[in-house]
Amino acid sequence: MICSDSHKIREIADGLCLEVEGVRRRAWPGGGRHYRAARCAELKQPLAIEEVAPRPVGPHEVRVDVHFCGVNFADILVCRGQYQERPHLPFTPGMEFSGTVLETGTEVSTVKEGDRVIGVSGFNSMAEECITDQKALWRIPDRVPLREAAILPVSYGTAIMALEHRARTQPGETVLVTAAAGATGLAVIDVATNVLQAKVIAAAGSDEKCQLAMQRGAQSSVNYSQGSLKEAVRKLVGSGGVNVVIDTVGGDIFLDALRSLAWEGRIVVVGFAGGTIASVPANLLLLKNISAMGVYWGRYQDRNFPVFSRSLSSALQYCQEGRIQPYVGAVFKLEEVNDAFLHVTQRKSTGKAFAMPESD
Repeated sequence: MICSDSHKIREIADGLCLEVEGVRRRAWPGGGRHYRAARCAELKQPLAIEEVAPRPVGPHEVRVDVHFCGVNFADILVCRGQYQERPHLPFTPGMEFSGTVLETGTEVSTVKEGDRVIGVSGFNSMAEECITDQKALWRIPDRVPLREAAILPVSYGTAIMALEHRARTQPGETVLVTAAAGATGLAVIDVATNVLQAKVIAAAGSDEKCQLAMQRGAQSSVNYSQGSLKEAVRKLVGSGGVNVVIDTVGGDIFLDALRSLAWEGRIVVVGFAGGTIASVPANLLLLKNISAMGVYWGRYQDRNFPVFSRSLSSALQYCQEGRIQPYVGAVFKLEEVNDAFLHVTQRKSTGKAFAMPESD
């Protein structure tokens, strides 16, 4: 996660930022003051921190003082030219953020100056401020901190969409989640366990990550770097299998997870962090009446906005009610954005990594 207000970051020995203290950085004074942004000028090259001139807000747009910006694998892919969307160079990555409203357009009615908000953007929020449409903002309840709120859009939006809207997960069902210590994996564990009352098997690539997943609510765990995921799951649940799989890895892990499904099980494809896109053996779908489906959460914003918006509203409500507890991973200053990217690509991250742009 990259943060964007004047904060002092306190790190504990294991590298996880647990507390950020300080006050809001400057309010936007208008009149053309430049702001800092991480800029991708050339694909597959390090990002640069540059001064950017602000533009006026449109009638339906909102200018936001960005406090925290999530670092997602999609940000890394888009800076490599490997993502579904390809912004024109140069551009600022960053697709989710939390912050406070600085300015609103003449037709904006949903938020006002000073409101605390979370939002999603088309790769432009890894900066001290950003502009987005009012429809892409949600007000943060008073009891929810800005830092935890910034975890909600992509990770919890995806988890809620996958578990509730697509897999229709029921209380008492068993959910297998891969890459369980990642931001989305931990969100899946949180929602499945504490909201949907399901049982979770967490699958991850190290004992440390499995331990974290267990601490965050999983009932059991599997280290798939030490052997067959399918056999490990079978030892845990028997030949009946699991009801739901949420997979972000792909490749052989996806195939093992698919083979671990029970009768009428559902597998939801969220991503391919392992780098390999597996082909689905259709005979397995037939033999067990299995459903294989995908979740591209961001696409719902254009194709089915009510469902998209409901996933974020639900996440905020669950957080306000104390039913979920987002896990904060590493926090980097804006000028450390390339270190943040490396942290994610080297699979050192657990939970969400953030960028925090600080004022001068």
